[in-house]
Amino acid sequence: MEQKGAFGVFAREAIAAGELLLMWAGVLVNLDGLRRLPPLTQSHSLQVEDDLFLTPLHTEPVDFVNHSCDPNAGLSGQIALVALRDIQPGEEICFDYAMSDGTPYDEFVCRCGAPNCRGRVTGEDWKLPDLQARYRGYFSPYLQRRINRLHSTPTPSDEA
Repeated sequence: MEQKGAFGVFAREAIAAGELLLMWAGVLVNLDGLRRLPPLTQSHSLQVEDDLFLTPLHTEPVDFVNHSCDPNAGLSGQIALVALRDIQPGEEICFDYAMSDGTPYDEFVCRCGAPNCRGRVTGEDWKLPDLQARYRGYFSPYLQRRINRLHSTPTPSDEA
């Protein structure tokens, strides 16, 4: 089996569903600015708006939260990570990057090992109806706005 990743974040004690786990911090850059950063900094960024990415000033534990297609954590707002369910000591804390990524800057072959693994993580995954239902309330606000627009019937004023 291929190695999932070199690093991860693990619970030291029991964590209750809904509990705040971590928060991202850093500097905001647009996509062009992100592409000029070193690859490691790019990989530790978090998309927070259509063309804005939060990039770390220095390495923090939150930078090592891995993706999973069966996550135990989700976003609350733009930068907070909360427990989706109770998390046991020693369990890796993971979230589905579909909750935050809406551009193709960070697509990869997924090796999370979850029974429901998508096999590939893309900037289009937020469009999948099953993910929209499963992660309702845990998408980054800019993605939730996109989802809402997908499901709304345009009015004449929306088309102007």
